[in-house]
Amino acid sequence: MRPSTCAVVLAAATVVVAAGAPVTPQEVSVPDQAALDALAGQFAPVEIGADVSALPANERQALAKLVEAGWVMDGLFLRQVWAGNPALLQQLLADSTPLGKARLRYFLINKGPWDRLDHNRPFVPGVPPKLEGANFYPAGSTKAEVEAWMQRLPGAERAGAAGFFTTIRRAPGGGFRAVPYSVEYQPELARAAALLREAAALTAQPTLKRFLEARAEAFLTNDYYESDVAWMELDASIEPTIGPYEVYEDEWFNAKAAFEAFIALRDEAESAKLARLGGELQDIENHLPIAPAYRNPKLGSLAPIRVVNVVLAAGDGNRGVQTAAFNLPNDERVVREKGAKRVMLRNVQEAKFKLVLVPISARVLAPADRPRVTFDAFFTHILMHELMHGLGPHQITVDGAQTTVRARLKETYSAIEEAKADVSGLFALQYLIDKGVLDKALQPTMYETFLASAFRSIRFGLSEAHGKGIALQLNWLLDDGAFRVNADGTFAVNHARIKDAVTRLTSELMTLQAEGDYGKAVALLKRLAVMRPEVQKALDRLAGIPVDIEPRFESARALLEE
Repeated sequence: MRPSTCAVVLAAATVVVAAGAPVTPQEVSVPDQAALDALAGQFAPVEIGADVSALPANERQALAKLVEAGWVMDGLFLRQVWAGNPALLQQLLADSTPLGKARLRYFLINKGPWDRLDHNRPFVPGVPPKLEGANFYPAGSTKAEVEAWMQRLPGAERAGAAGFFTTIRRAPGGGFRAVPYSVEYQPELARAAALLREAAALTAQPTLKRFLEARAEAFLTNDYYESDVAWMELDASIEPTIGPYEVYEDEWFNAKAAFEAFIALRDEAESAKLARLGGELQDIENHLPIAPAYRNPKLGSLAPIRVVNVVLAAGDGNRGVQTAAFNLPNDERVVREKGAKRVMLRNVQEAKFKLVLVPISARVLAPADRPRVTFDAFFTHILMHELMHGLGPHQITVDGAQTTVRARLKETYSAIEEAKADVSGLFALQYLIDKGVLDKALQPTMYETFLASAFRSIRFGLSEAHGKGIALQLNWLLDDGAFRVNADGTFAVNHARIKDAVTRLTSELMTLQAEGDYGKAVALLKRLAVMRPEVQKALDRLAGIPVDIEPRFESARALLEE
């Protein structure tokens, strides 16, 4: 049994009793075994791990405890996606037929019975359509009902109900109520907290110990502020990110945080190499192509950049397309007061570049442009993408009231924010090259690498925030003439226009965010987050190339067997 299968089984066993949602039959054709094998073939199996041999015995033992806690996040995320997931997983595990095994494999890739690359199409018979609100909101409720209820709450109650760390459930006698994660997921979080405390007792690294103890406390109190600050200040060979973070799964409001874990080892040499870029953030902010009033004159003081090699990714960190890097925390208060940390998953990025991006570039770029696709440009743009999540508008004023971009843009927020981080990342790279901070040798490679990578990302599907965001950028830059389609259907960069076009698109997206213009965000996505014919033709030529990777965590399994 693969380690991912084994671990999900163990995690699901803790939640299956609590998740008894009925499965409503759905009249829809589902793929047979051959089709399922082809769907799973879109993900290239690859070993993802790190060399732990240099760690002292006590630190390896602490790392093993963190791997165990990471698998608890996997089970929690299954519940958050759909209340019926744990029970369905048990059914799939009991089906030893080739078809049952094919369904199980694709279920584990997608963390549920819906194909995340195909507009959440179900691939298991008898399941309902995927809920846009996931399992964060009551079954049978509507977005309008929940939103209207929230609007009637007093200020503090409304903030809690709309916050990252509560589910919304039916109240006795009708209506709704907010339930803290510490209550909703109490048994699993108690187990995770115990494992973090055991790891804290084993490690000799003070900042790691502090973070683990603070995060264990947060699991039980539902107050994550102190542990987020401790995570920002973490300076250790082991780099764990564990808890509720990203909000992509909540397609109603982009408000509810999903549980995930990245248990990793820090790459000291690469982290030191990139740390200097953190010192450039305020200068980049000061030169953003937006009105000065929209810029932040004082970014949070902490901007650590960590390059790591992943030992385990779990929960929202390991579903469908794999995360290559992240920028956390998402809590605007922490970002405003302390800044944000950028974590680069180097071994994951290397696998994506080798197995996916290089083959794609050979089919979508002209032969003369293909050598310009480099890992250095790919890696550096991903880094700058994560850095730019922390720049630009976050806390804004609309009609005299203080609010956030996230609250104003609602379900459009994630796609707009991903597009903003991408294109402003290119703007920032060009700015740092012009300033002399980055080597000019990067400029001839970064735009072609981004163009090829756009085709990699758009294959994630337009039901996903990153896919929508990249479609928006690709179509905008094609319309602007910064990208062009050659007679043979390959794509090329127009170097005479790309620099100014990137600046203009950065300005448009950040201004939209600063003004909290929900209507404009909806219109922009409706117009540009679409699959144009020339793009679809290029994608059709990518048949046989993996869409992404399917990680196998052998080093994580070995740790648990020590």
